[in-house]
Order: sequence, then structure tokens, then C-alpha cells
Amino acid sequence: MTATLSVEAAVERTIREPLIELEGVVKIYRTGKLEYPALRGVDLTIDGGQMVAVVGPSGSGKTTIMNMITGIDRPTAGSVVVDGQQIDELSEEQLAVWRGGNVGIVFQFFQLLPTLTAVENAMLPLDFARKGSKRARFETARHNLELVGLGDKLHHLPAELSGGEQQRVAIARALAPDPKLIIGDEPTGNLDTQTAADMFELLERLNDEGKTVVYVTHDLELAARGGRVVTIRDGLVVGE
Repeated sequence: MTATLSVEAAVERTIREPLIELEGVVKIYRTGKLEYPALRGVDLTIDGGQMVAVVGPSGSGKTTIMNMITGIDRPTAGSVVVDGQQIDELSEEQLAVWRGGNVGIVFQFFQLLPTLTAVENAMLPLDFARKGSKRARFETARHNLELVGLGDKLHHLPAELSGGEQQRVAIARALAPDPKLIIGDEPTGNLDTQTAADMFELLERLNDEGKTVVYVTHDLELAARGGRVVTIRDGLVVGE
């Protein structure tokens, strides 16, 4: 008799499979005749469902690794596989489509459009992808804003929101395509201590719900809460 996996067991098995695989990733930036090696051969595997902090001194290559994982930049050598897709082989158009449906990115400085309301900002990824009807896109954005505690501020402009509230809008925007992976590049770096702690609790909750969260931080206390800490120095992974 063939055993059948329960739904919970199937989900658990899927979560534990590698979601991100970097193999021998090198990134060299060139300016004229000068070369700057930002990554020198990075090998890194992150399983689905993990919450991983990436730490290291300024200029160590942390943000470059995030750019590799999201397809914002391409490796000079090596391969980048995310959820079974080797993204460094995709065209720019294919990358844009892939990124819009698979990755949510939260930046340090929010990057909200100042003339759009909270719900309009949270709808942007779906608007760009023309995903669903306008009403469906609005409902998705409204749901995500409620999820981050801003259900009562749908129609506020960014200037009418605090820094923490603006970052919550940015997280709601990142959740728009229901991605497996959320990337944070210093997502709490522009917030006061209490607001940063509140924001991190939201990321922890999303991770508890099955999202894979990878974030860059200089805050070692927040890094330690991630469950796994990857240390980058001089373009190499030097510690876990």
C-alpha cells in the first residue's frame, strides 16, 4: 500500500527544499580600466521557509548578493537558481516578469510614489503585471494593507504617514504578487528602534506563515533573531 503524504507533510517537505542556490558567484564591476570584485566566488543555499540575516561591513558584498538573488544584477560568473529557475540565463524582459511574480523586495528608503495613496502604492506590482481586474487588484492591496495594520489608512498619501507606516506600505506592496520570497535590504535601517522592532515582528509573522525572508542588516540583535546569520566579508561568505 502506497503511503500518502498529508497536506501538512507535503508543505513541510516543500518548505525544506532549497529555494535559493548560488554557486561560484563572481561579480566584477568595471569602471574604465579599473576592476572592483564585489563577489569572489559565493556559494550559498537557502531553504524554503528559512529566515536568514546577511551581515558584514560596508562594501563587503551584502547588497550585491541581494541583487543577484532578485535578478536586479547579473553575475560575472557562476549561477543563480531561485525556486528552480536559473535566473541569470533570463532576458531582461523575462527577468522583469519573473521578479514581479516571485519576489517581494523591501528597501530601506521605502521608495513609495508620493502622489499615490497607500492602496495605490500597494497595487503597483499588480498594475504593472496587469494581473486580474482593477477591482481584484484593489482588494488584494486592501487585504495586504490590513495585514500590516493599515486598513484604516488606504487613502492616505505617503506624506501623511509616519516612517514606520510608509515601510508597512512598502511591505504590503512587496506582498502583492503573493511571493514565496521576501528580500529586505536594510528594511528597518531608516526607522527608530521601537518602529524597527515592530517592523521586524511583522517579517517574523510572514516567515511563520511560510514566506522565506532574507534580509541585510547592520543591527546584530535583529540579525540574531533571524534563525540563521550569514556573514559576508570581502565578497565571500566567511561564517554562518
